Amino acid sequence: MPVVRDLRLLVRLRYFRRLLYVRLLSQGADGVYQVALAAYVVFSPEKQTSATAIASAMAVLLLPYSLVGPFAGVLLDRWRRRQVFVYGNLLRALLAAATAALMISHAPDWLFYASALCVTAVNRFVLAGLSAALPRVVDTERLVVANSLSPTAGTLAATAGGGLAFGVRIVVSDSDAVVVLLGAFLYLCAGLGSLRLPSALLGPDRHPDRPRLGTTLAETARELLAAVRHLAAPRRREVARALAAMTLMRFCYGALLVLLLMLCRYTLSDTPDGGMRLLGTALALSGAGFFAAAAVTPWAVGRLGPVRWITACAGTATVLEPALGLPFATGPLMVAAFVLGLITQGAKIATDTVVQTCVEDAFRGRIFSVYDVLFNVAFVGAAGVAALMLPPDGRSPMLVVLVAAVYGAITLALVRSERRSAEEHLSDIAETE
Repeated sequence: MPVVRDLRLLVRLRYFRRLLYVRLLSQGADGVYQVALAAYVVFSPEKQTSATAIASAMAVLLLPYSLVGPFAGVLLDRWRRRQVFVYGNLLRALLAAATAALMISHAPDWLFYASALCVTAVNRFVLAGLSAALPRVVDTERLVVANSLSPTAGTLAATAGGGLAFGVRIVVSDSDAVVVLLGAFLYLCAGLGSLRLPSALLGPDRHPDRPRLGTTLAETARELLAAVRHLAAPRRREVARALAAMTLMRFCYGALLVLLLMLCRYTLSDTPDGGMRLLGTALALSGAGFFAAAAVTPWAVGRLGPVRWITACAGTATVLEPALGLPFATGPLMVAAFVLGLITQGAKIATDTVVQTCVEDAFRGRIFSVYDVLFNVAFVGAAGVAALMLPPDGRSPMLVVLVAAVYGAITLALVRSERRSAEEHLSDIAETE
């Protein structure tokens, strides 16, 4: 099969393998760290968690990054991406160790959240840099396959890290601090592993006429507007459509995640530990869906194109999400975790490819940072909506139907825009004749 052949060629590329190694360690550490935080905030027996508390935690962790994100893009287009991976992961190792110390000392919640926020903020630099650097180690012909393998492998690493965190938490007497320290160790390994990549390989290319850092930060707003204008150009309309669709799909994912957390905590299990095990199973099945997306998406994009594949993913979710979610039963919800993992990751692979192929390298870091900001705002917004709609036990048919309606709106909007683009193309051909 062509996909298998391309995968074999990719893994033979030395610098692609090394970049993938950094991604796996970084996102594996993310999985460990995030599960430790979830266990501490949501599943602690002494805490009576509500949907509002979950939404508040997400807002504290993610919304402030929306202020940092635009600066991250500007800096990523000037800093050596290899150095971002080295120093970013080393800094996260120190911050994660500080989080563990705060857990042990039972520090005030605001101090704990501030430490976690710093880890999350640095994480945005690293993940955006990994996506922006990928075209520097892979040729254009295999970029779709690389986007299937690399981010999906990273997501699977995060899922495996989450599973490892569950195992360590069970073995080491329910110690969330020990799990966080494991994440700190993996961040340290990712930082040291980044040193195996040549400093200049990953870009961006040096431009002698670029201003110094202080001037660059002062001109952030102007540069972001330039990036938006770059994105708004007619020939990049496909990029804007893909980003808008993916942002709304992220909203759906966030709402369903809060619903699943509440169901696991209070409805599907009698104990917090049982709820954590159910959540771990759902995450593992979602990871299997990510793996399936990596296998299916290159084939689907090759035949449908990336935007049509996103449309197919959204349309499938429109039908299956209410069918599997409305029973509020463990079996259908576990199936839904797999299906939505496949659909969400498949759409993300296609969106990443559209951004990478249609956006110039000089703008790529900023566009990916805006991409991340949109993700976070949509995710937190979804958590806020879920907090307003969810009852204490998590059973909300209205929320399930709302999410299905959003998926349906995405599908219709993409179909109409694709039809309009085809009509404009035919009109242009007729005019030239």
